Amino acid sequence: MDYQFLQLEQQNQVATVWINRAELHNAFNTQVIEELHACFQSLNQRDDVRVVILAGRGKSFSAGADLNWMKQAGQASQADNEADALKLAKMLQSLATLKQPTIARVHGIAFGGGMGLASACDICIASTDAKFATSEVRLGLAPSTISPYVIRAIGARQASRYFLTAERISAEQAKTIGLAHEVTAPEQLDSKIDEIVEALLLGGPAAQNASKQLIQLVDQQVLTEDLLFKTAQHIAHVRQGDEAKNGLNAFLNKQSPAWIKTTA
Repeated sequence: MDYQFLQLEQQNQVATVWINRAELHNAFNTQVIEELHACFQSLNQRDDVRVVILAGRGKSFSAGADLNWMKQAGQASQADNEADALKLAKMLQSLATLKQPTIARVHGIAFGGGMGLASACDICIASTDAKFATSEVRLGLAPSTISPYVIRAIGARQASRYFLTAERISAEQAKTIGLAHEVTAPEQLDSKIDEIVEALLLGGPAAQNASKQLIQLVDQQVLTEDLLFKTAQHIAHVRQGDEAKNGLNAFLNKQSPAWIKTTA
């Protein structure tokens, strides 16, 4: 697929999705959302991609929604407005449910939907110059479609503050509240991401996908007999897979598992 507002790069087993609307700080409009959704769906079908990095060209990760697009949406009918919002919701879901581990490479601003993208990724690595915000209330809006991912990242108590105040969150504060996993100097951002990628490539891809599903299964659940049974079912299914058998045999025989690519 040809993209107008995205650039998709692949180096070995790592794909980087660049939002390429730098002149508008990578703000969303309908086409950006549709391209991101299509890109994530395509990557989800690929076995040659082990890790997906989401990044922004120019000075920012993403400023969130294009205000002209939001204004047009507000003037549309209820049905059209809901359909438009649902596209954004489904795009975020397609990112959050990718089978591959995902890394948000955040620099500059990540406001509104940009903070939603960072939260929907499994791992967020931020530059010290990064700034986050759920800025919607200052526009008379609410962070509706991003809320499942932001609340998952920072918890309801922190969301109670930042959803209501729309304060800007520094990179260090983002790490403190659980949004960013690592904060690094701008010139070290890519080397830190390379370090995380290296660690990810040591894991089995099916096991990582199963682990992502496990987090969704267990998160916010009460520890009941039913949950215990579901977690037992989960590991029983994983253990029976070819990847688990290969990984265990490789470990016992002091060999590298099949998913680790070696170079001559």
